[in-house]
Amino acid sequence: MSGPVSFEALDAWLDANAEALDVDASRASEVLPQLVRSRAVAAGVPEALGGAGGSIADAIDTVAGVAQRSLTAAFVLWGHRTFIEYVLQSENEALRTRWLAPLLAGEIAGATGLSNAMKYLSDIEPLQMHATRSGNAFALNGSLPWITNLRREGFIAAAAFDHDDGSPPSIFAIPHDAPGVERSDDLDLIALRASNTAALRVNGTVLDDTYRLAANAPVWLARVRPAFLGLQCGMSIGLARRALLATLEASEASRGSIHEEIHELEATLANQSSQLKQGVLDGTFFNAPATMFELRIALVDTVTQAVSLEVQATGGRGYLRGQSGGARRVREASFIPIVTPSLVQLKSQLARHRRAAAA
Repeated sequence: MSGPVSFEALDAWLDANAEALDVDASRASEVLPQLVRSRAVAAGVPEALGGAGGSIADAIDTVAGVAQRSLTAAFVLWGHRTFIEYVLQSENEALRTRWLAPLLAGEIAGATGLSNAMKYLSDIEPLQMHATRSGNAFALNGSLPWITNLRREGFIAAAAFDHDDGSPPSIFAIPHDAPGVERSDDLDLIALRASNTAALRVNGTVLDDTYRLAANAPVWLARVRPAFLGLQCGMSIGLARRALLATLEASEASRGSIHEEIHELEATLANQSSQLKQGVLDGTFFNAPATMFELRIALVDTVTQAVSLEVQATGGRGYLRGQSGGARRVREASFIPIVTPSLVQLKSQLARHRRAAAA
């Protein structure tokens, strides 16, 4: 599939189905095909490789645009597009040749199982997956409790593994049909239920180097972290933007007293969005990751304020089922502080960074 990104049909579908995607896990199979049909998954992927062109900033904008209508769909898009980014940034040409086209076509779902690895990179927790040399391949063991876009129709998930021979940890792409790969039932989430979120276990799964995204995980993770977090922050931007739009749709009588707060927060959000894309593009977040952690934390606060303003502006109508998407956005917003790296983890990491800088 080729051609530019086209959101008209996707936007209409998301508007019609956002509530169902939030609460009904049985709708999970429908999300990725819609994202693929619109070419949302191809934003920021070079045209020469089958993508829609543009930069990672375009991909961030795309995630934000989807999140304005459905955080469930944006969560799926983040997982899939981030895995595509891993493939693009991998030095494994054979892996890219084999998997990029099926990912862009939605024939396989990409799942970013690197939350544990990103926490490892920030000294928050040890790796939970282990690799042992087995001839010319590796026997993989371990489990990850929470991965999104583990599509039952077929997925490939990234995970970081430490090695028993003292070599640096590495990143493998784990296909759903490899022996020893087990997907749990869907996690019983309070929202985002159609996101194909489940636990993943590998029991003696043997994969060779053609499945290795990166041989030196710490170096590679530092390089891909700005895209990982940048695309993730797109979810916050879109959700906050939609909540603020909802306040402006309320009557003047309802929003008059908070009019100034609404416009101040709109300006803050626009500035944060600009900072995010610029920092990913110009290397700021690679060279000074703490600045990106600070922005991610600030966006959590922006989302919280935006949803609170929507609740205030819509009043009792927002508390009635089917009258607005406000209740759903409150549930969605409760997820933003806990998506890995969580708000608590980021604050802890920043505190360590400041102590180290002061020493």
